[in-house]
Amino acid sequence: MEIKRKIVEGASELFHKYGVRSVSMDDIARHLSMSKKTVYQYYKDKDELVTIGMSLHMEKEKEEYQEIESKAHDAIEEMAMLSTCLRRDLRDINHSLLFDLQKYHPKAWQVWLNFKNDFIKNSISDNVKRGMEQGLFRKDVDPEVMAILRVEQVQMAFDDRIFPADKFDFREVQIDFFDHFIHGLVNEKGKKLLDKYLEQENNSKTITTTHEN
Repeated sequence: MEIKRKIVEGASELFHKYGVRSVSMDDIARHLSMSKKTVYQYYKDKDELVTIGMSLHMEKEKEEYQEIESKAHDAIEEMAMLSTCLRRDLRDINHSLLFDLQKYHPKAWQVWLNFKNDFIKNSISDNVKRGMEQGLFRKDVDPEVMAILRVEQVQMAFDDRIFPADKFDFREVQIDFFDHFIHGLVNEKGKKLLDKYLEQENNSKTITTTHEN
């Protein structure tokens, strides 16, 4: 149903922007310009909205990741494209999102854990293996260990106990983690290719900014 999809997408937009705990059903109804009664006709409570919204978001992420994997010419271009994707996705996300899920919405939290521990981890492990086969990544790393490290980095950057919001911008922390991760993987040949892709990305940003101004 179109209206059902509209509700969950509108709610998810608010959850990502403001965090889950701070968004009420009244806020969702107001954001969608509909009555709260209408929202409750399709979803029994906020927890259901959060869980379904998280599931839909993860499916969208899977499609995006798979498209990048199919388009990338090599493992480093795949990483560079994922970096661009990460920067875009983090632009409007609230740092408390994962904490709210873990503490108040266990079903939605499990959706995230499944996505992190299965899909993302396997995707990263496959990428590392691909880079090693292509002679772009170091041969002395364990793909599974690197994959676990990377997924835990993503989650750790959201943890306000480790990176308090009044001291760190979690978006910058995520980008620093990613840059450190990829630079720790590449060998000399891979570093040259990585620099090439990063230069192309920076040039693309410059052109976009010029056009916007």
